[in-house]
Amino acid sequence: MKHSRVKNTLLKGWLVAALLASGTASAAELLNSSYDVSRELFAALNPGFEKQWDQQHPNDKLTIKQSHAGSSKQALAILQGLRADVVTYNQVSDVQILHDRGQLIPADWQQRLPNNSSPFYSTMAFLVRKDNPKGIPHLERSGA
Repeated sequence: MKHSRVKNTLLKGWLVAALLASGTASAAELLNSSYDVSRELFAALNPGFEKQWDQQHPNDKLTIKQSHAGSSKQALAILQGLRADVVTYNQVSDVQILHDRGQLIPADWQQRLPNNSSPFYSTMAFLVRKDNPKGIPHLERSGA
């Protein structure tokens, strides 16, 4: 159920982005600038969104292209001229810089969509070598 909710939220986000971009784009093509580890996620979601778009816009076939790297690197690429239609980064600061340095997005970008414009969150995982030879303390504790 949770996976379906995340997928639905992402598809809605893509729809909003597509509608915003379609007014300025001469072709129905979107470039998603995203961070490395989301490559497989969007590779799995994009065909479903493209199919939904094609059903709703039979005369306007949509193609979604992906650009993946570290989100800070991607944000800097946009500031240097990469023409992305959608950004899906894992750090708020990498989205905020698009406003602060380039005025490419509105100052109130976080208030424009639910959940501060963040459709999902991920968990960090820290791995240690077998038997934890360096004695790194366990990070799970009350209040952490």
